[in-house]
Amino acid sequence: MQVPAQFEYQRATSVDHAIALLTRHGPESRVVAGGHSLIPMMKLRLAQPEMLVDINDLAELASIDVQPGLLRLGALLRHSELLASAEVGTLCPMLHDAERVIADPVVRNRGTVGGSVCQADPSEDLSGAFCALRAVAVISGCSGTGAGYTRTVPMREFFTGPYQTVVADAELLVELQVPILPGSGSAYLK
Repeated sequence: MQVPAQFEYQRATSVDHAIALLTRHGPESRVVAGGHSLIPMMKLRLAQPEMLVDINDLAELASIDVQPGLLRLGALLRHSELLASAEVGTLCPMLHDAERVIADPVVRNRGTVGGSVCQADPSEDLSGAFCALRAVAVISGCSGTGAGYTRTVPMREFFTGPYQTVVADAELLVELQVPILPGSGSAYLK
């Protein structure tokens, strides 16, 4: 059995706290929520973070919010919750189609939407769906002066390569925003 290298662990109590921990511990820190991608990589020593920042308590990142013309999905939203949402299925059937082919129920129950897109695995299903739907990623961080900021990045510009995104070391993906276009439809085929 493979065993990860030694690491520290902190549980974030807010988005600002998570960003502060990421800032304090630098590029060798990683965010963990579901952990279905990160933990196996750590066991194989393909990833060796010195600090894991657990965001599982940040309930504000696990929401589904429908506004006029916009579907807002929190980054901590579990795959199973996205799949169970009838409203998402009606507004963006492509997301339900993609969720149905993601791994198995265990992964869908613990894995998160934000974790999937931040993993940037080229074979990951939601990434393509969000790009096709012209979704926008909302990323929070902290400037060098200590002031917090939020920036948005179109999903088509979010990925910089296999397993690489525009999310910087001390930033956190907090939300995905999908435009709702009246009279449109969508589907996803693996």
